[in-house]
Amino acid sequence: MLLMGAAASADSLVVDVAQGKIRGKLLHDGKVRAYLGVPYAAPPLGSLRWAPPHPATPWEGVLDATQYGHRCMQAHAFDDMVFQDAGPSEDCLSLNVFVPADYRGGSKLPVMFWIHGGGYAAGGSSEPRHNGDFLPAKGVVLVTINYRLGVFGFLTLPQLTEEQGGSSGNYGLLDMVAALGWVKRNISAFGGDPDKVTIFGESAGSFAVSTLMAAPAARGLFRGAIGESGAVLANSAYAYESLEVRAHKDAALFDALAAKTLEQARALPAADILAAVKAQRFAPVIDGRFLVEPVAITYAAGRQMHIPLLAGFNRDEAGGASARTTAGKWRAAANERFGGNAAEFLALYPSATGAELNRSAADFARDSFIAYGTWKWLEFHRQSAESPVYRYRFDLPSPPSKFHPERAAFHSAEIEYVFGTLDTRPGAKWRRSDRILSAQIMGYWTNFAKTGNPNGAGLPPWPRYTEGDPVLHLDDPITVRPDAERARYEFLLRMETPP
Repeated sequence: MLLMGAAASADSLVVDVAQGKIRGKLLHDGKVRAYLGVPYAAPPLGSLRWAPPHPATPWEGVLDATQYGHRCMQAHAFDDMVFQDAGPSEDCLSLNVFVPADYRGGSKLPVMFWIHGGGYAAGGSSEPRHNGDFLPAKGVVLVTINYRLGVFGFLTLPQLTEEQGGSSGNYGLLDMVAALGWVKRNISAFGGDPDKVTIFGESAGSFAVSTLMAAPAARGLFRGAIGESGAVLANSAYAYESLEVRAHKDAALFDALAAKTLEQARALPAADILAAVKAQRFAPVIDGRFLVEPVAITYAAGRQMHIPLLAGFNRDEAGGASARTTAGKWRAAANERFGGNAAEFLALYPSATGAELNRSAADFARDSFIAYGTWKWLEFHRQSAESPVYRYRFDLPSPPSKFHPERAAFHSAEIEYVFGTLDTRPGAKWRRSDRILSAQIMGYWTNFAKTGNPNGAGLPPWPRYTEGDPVLHLDDPITVRPDAERARYEFLLRMETPP
């Protein structure tokens, strides 16, 4: 909605950006100014479906930026994802800016740029767990974004490759770069420093952070990175495929749509396309342009951005320890997967007792899913880049809640701690230790955004991830210990087929 005459009392909430004026609102008892649903690119509709993002169109008057923009098209994927927007739409390329209300000019503030998770298939910037009510009060500008997902964000076809000069796919990643470009050009108007941008994300958002550090198109758009649970360096089900492999797979979808041309496919209703893909997975691709080689090769050669990195994962990424197998099945699975190396695997993931087996099974599921790839990211970056690296593990078991009845440090459990939004998790009865840890994490993350170093007054010291493998355990209390699981990750590294 466009407002043609903002009242004088609202002048402090009106900001000029490149496309025009926007008017925000106050949050958190007036402590934060929020600008919601701000377009950073043109709606990817019609001929712009499955195309790189185009610049946003300027507007007349004052844009009402008090409501979240639509999340991008997606099917229901995760019960714990709830939203505050009006629903999914292809017209979704918007971002939100949250600014400390007491900022009155002077030194520009560091910027934290959040990329949501959801397997590149779901999620949005309006999820309450990463609301911007509290983090900006620590002295940063927070930006959260929507980006194209699933078939709309990552479809690769020969017809698209020909149309786009030899490359296709990766539209969701290109959206992220476009949003970072918007921040570079406009964030000064909000008091943010365009030269002090830290990107951070969780799960697929963390995969994206590791990817953007390796992407030539993103160079110069941020100076620090935080990864929460995920990286694309491991050869796993989450690895990115080549353009040729993916184009062959995705062509089957084109056939299923009964569309003979791109024009026909672009004219189809978005809901029909979602229904046609069903459970098919779409992800970034090694396209020869945005990503010229597998990301692990970029890091191994030291060709990624040499910037400070803070990253880690949660103790129970694949769920809490539970009996999913027997000792006999565990040994048989080890022999089938690792052959002559099974004895070493079983020594690293032992099963002498039921409790030990449960823990080993949960740990190996965690490592295969998230932890090993995140470790490899940290390891390769510290070896090939002359930049500070900080490693954590989130260990504090969350209290049971509506969507997570287990008491565990599950996948995504840290998000509410990072944003100070514990009270948005339905059904959780928080303890004093949870609120203390949340305040500490917010301090670490914002300190890192300010200086490239998470340490600061009132926080337990966090050593750099160097010799001795110090890992900060986010728990009650916070401790620092050497990595007790390094031998596991070194084993998995040796077992990997070269990328």
